[in-house]
Amino acid sequence: MVVKRLAQGARLSMARLPLLVGKGRVPVAPVHNIRDLWPGDAATGAMLIKGMMTQEGYTHPIGPGMWDNPDFEPAFREGLHSFRWLRDLRAMGTDAARLRARALVDDWLLNPPNHPMVRDCTVAGARVAAWLGHYDFFAASASDMFRQRLMARLLVEGRTIAALLPPECHDWQSLTALKGLLAVAVAMPEYAGFLSRYRRYIDAEVERQILPDGWHIQRSPEVQLRALRELAEMRAMMQAAQHALPHSVALALDKMSPVLRAMRHGDGCLALFNGSHERSSTLVEMVLSQATRTRVVASTMPDGGFVRAQSGRSLLLVDAGAPAPAGYDHNAHAGTLSLEFSCMRQRLIVNCGAGFLPEWKKALRQTAAHSTVEVEGLSSSDFHEDGTVARRPAHVEVDHATREGAHWLSLSHDGYYPTAGATYTRRLYLGNNGHRLRGEETIEGERELAFVLRLHLHPSVCVQPGTQEGTIVLEAGEQTWTFRATGGEVAVEESVYSGGMRPVPSTQIVVRVLPNAAQPAAVGEEIPQAPAGSGEGIPPGPTEDVAPGRRRRVIRWGLERERDGSGE
Repeated sequence: MVVKRLAQGARLSMARLPLLVGKGRVPVAPVHNIRDLWPGDAATGAMLIKGMMTQEGYTHPIGPGMWDNPDFEPAFREGLHSFRWLRDLRAMGTDAARLRARALVDDWLLNPPNHPMVRDCTVAGARVAAWLGHYDFFAASASDMFRQRLMARLLVEGRTIAALLPPECHDWQSLTALKGLLAVAVAMPEYAGFLSRYRRYIDAEVERQILPDGWHIQRSPEVQLRALRELAEMRAMMQAAQHALPHSVALALDKMSPVLRAMRHGDGCLALFNGSHERSSTLVEMVLSQATRTRVVASTMPDGGFVRAQSGRSLLLVDAGAPAPAGYDHNAHAGTLSLEFSCMRQRLIVNCGAGFLPEWKKALRQTAAHSTVEVEGLSSSDFHEDGTVARRPAHVEVDHATREGAHWLSLSHDGYYPTAGATYTRRLYLGNNGHRLRGEETIEGERELAFVLRLHLHPSVCVQPGTQEGTIVLEAGEQTWTFRATGGEVAVEESVYSGGMRPVPSTQIVVRVLPNAAQPAAVGEEIPQAPAGSGEGIPPGPTEDVAPGRRRRVIRWGLERERDGSGE
């Protein structure tokens, strides 16, 4: 490790040496044009012209000489020095936006910030890719002196990234570092060492992160989108320079795209698992179109640990895996066996999403912020102070059977065993027309346990009491659904939904079972048995037989759509 750091330090010192003459001359402009592929936000660009920036939930004034402001939070500082916000100024399409972009870049070049984050290879990779991707926007019409400063700095940045490889962390952002190195290699092909160093590390990085079924190892639809976006940009850069795309990148693009399609609801946006936000359906579609020409949707995702069940126009998504492994788990959630359910473009049952600010981020990672069962007020996974997972389920089991358009799921995990001595089993059934979803939640432990089923609802869903006891009517656009539950006390409580930039109020259905109290019989809403010949071995529901010294409690629930005028 000491030798590695010494070698890296020597390479960094070489990267910052004055540029040599002859072969080391700086090109006057990029040899190959690199185009930023993604849309910006004109409203954000207008804020930038006024000297204000919002990044990751934080807002601060920015401007010349303010790059090292000690008040900047790490997340804000990272966004600021990545220069991805250049696309927001470009989205305005005005000369004022062009001049503002040029002035900010020039001030950074004349007064390079000293904060260590500026030299992080992932931040530097995003920065050089943004500078080159927007070169025609802010630099092509600038003075010779400005363009000379920019190209000279790009060369130093490329050398810095090359010196810092391989990155110490191997999450999706390491792909950003490699993308930045590739951008410099394409812009300055006479420096062949950049491209060779990119090729040296890209295969191992992709193989480390992308699982055989196409899931990114961090198990987050948001990360899936971001990693796929980085790889799609690499493809565009290689095409601009007429280079052959590494086989690992081409294969990853083909495998990851069906998974991302599978994790979209009918509105085209992302499901909210493991730190995800909805994101723009337009952006998601643009990333997919840049990544692959096919429109395949993943049908099975065993390595990523997700189940997708679609019947009619209804979609059920279930997190059927433990949180991401160590090293990739800093954004993992305690949402094992949580579900999301939608019909057409309408989301019904959701998870609460992800937070930007630390307090929200911490709260929304807990099991209570997911549509699953919470035992004794505990979470199925615990977290260290640094955000990594301290404890996770050791065993997660899943069986999925289908027959004539209907789906049967049997799932279980032992995440509550170390803290409460309990195991959790969830059985789900989605009818063949998509109009009926049934669930059976079973907690088996060494003692009587308090637990609660939480089904968080999308903010667009209006809740009304049903005509029968234990029923709730959900009004969702033109759709009407009826919820029923037995085995516990049914109530509607406040919730929160953070699928966008900030949390908004919402509601949740809760079915609560108290300890040492007579549990109402869990009758009705039974899940039909998987038909003979399904071949999937879906076990029957819980029987009356319980092992000596064990206690079992069951909640049964159902969600059924009423007929409407559309005939759906």
